[in-house]
Amino acid sequence: MSDTIAAVATARGKGAIGVVKISGAAAGSIAAVITRETMVPRVARYLDFFTADGVMLDRGIALFFAAPHSYTGEDVLELQAHGNPHVLDQLLAVALQNGARQARPGEFTERAFLNNKLDLAQAEAVADLIESNSAEAARAAVRSLSGDFSKRVETITSTLVELRVYIEAALDFAEEEIDFLRDDALTTKLKQLDSLIDDTLQRATNGCALREGLTVVIVGEPNVGKSSLLNCLTQQETAIVTDIAGTTRDVLREHIVIDGLPVRLVDTAGIRDTEDKVEREGVRRAREQMQTADLILAIGTAGTDAIPAMHDIELPDIEILKVFNKADLAPGIQPADGLAISAKTGQGIEDLREAIKRKAGVEQSTEGAFMARRRHLNALHQVRLHVQTANTHLLETAAGELAAEELRAAQLQLNLITGAFSADDLLGEIFGRFCIGK
Repeated sequence: MSDTIAAVATARGKGAIGVVKISGAAAGSIAAVITRETMVPRVARYLDFFTADGVMLDRGIALFFAAPHSYTGEDVLELQAHGNPHVLDQLLAVALQNGARQARPGEFTERAFLNNKLDLAQAEAVADLIESNSAEAARAAVRSLSGDFSKRVETITSTLVELRVYIEAALDFAEEEIDFLRDDALTTKLKQLDSLIDDTLQRATNGCALREGLTVVIVGEPNVGKSSLLNCLTQQETAIVTDIAGTTRDVLREHIVIDGLPVRLVDTAGIRDTEDKVEREGVRRAREQMQTADLILAIGTAGTDAIPAMHDIELPDIEILKVFNKADLAPGIQPADGLAISAKTGQGIEDLREAIKRKAGVEQSTEGAFMARRRHLNALHQVRLHVQTANTHLLETAAGELAAEELRAAQLQLNLITGAFSADDLLGEIFGRFCIGK
């Protein structure tokens, strides 16, 4: 991290403003070359920008942040020029010619993490905020970026440390007649900790669902209303709807948002045996889409059991929700297993939306969710398992040594979330997915 990095921080293309960022020890000297001025930290200057040969490139705003009071913790120069790619490329070239190198994807944020300006969960939230697909997802990312998720993890960690100290101290004085490990306050504290972990896990699960979204594939026999349901959920005439069986021949995809949850809807051809070559290809594609679904809506007709058989299709642990359409034609009939809806009248559609949320793991409102990734959820699941096992050891066998070891293992899992302990290959994978310039 002794070298200086530079990159265009705004998206490619023409715009009103484009930003070039430079971070490292040479940022100040590069600023002197480009602006022909001595920059004052944290003061915006409206200046001419030059090449090293004195050719004027543009006129814009220059901002200099002296270490450690910057995003990366290093000297940082930001040049806000007109958003023409040629101008920005020339400014970047001047920086590269005067001591900087091209930044790798995510390297600015990686330096912020390595310089203790952000922990790992906050650093990941930067990319999640940029890539958010809904207002709710953006708010969840801001909560994680501002440290809400990290503070919750720190609270769990400090409680774990407190319990470890208590248990290990009790082990050191095992010859005393008082059995500290049988203290009701200890088991109560463990149960409270388990409850705190559960709440954190649910918030993180909601945030992960907001980040990743859900792929929902609509399948069924011809003429059961699959395309009508797609149109109903998207609230637009996306698919052609007729009373002719087999109207849909190809795969149709639409994106909707259900209370902040991004959902990718996939409408498919009706599943049936057919001699029609085009329709047969549609059926093949429908089966193919089912393999990659997070949730399958198996559509049938209300008042019947006409749900397409799935036993002849290999589905790798994919949730299936039975939905009986055309409930307006069979009033009062409620299926024992599934939902009754009417894509024509809107009956039961709100219940269907809630069911889709539940299948994504989203419970009630996403308000208060932390933006989280799959690795965070895996770590929290492991933490809960270790804490529950520790509680079992204390209640059933008073095995303090085993309980203390479980709590130590739980603490290591929490450290993986915030980056208190992280392998280099994990860091490379995380920051390598960022955009260049961030």
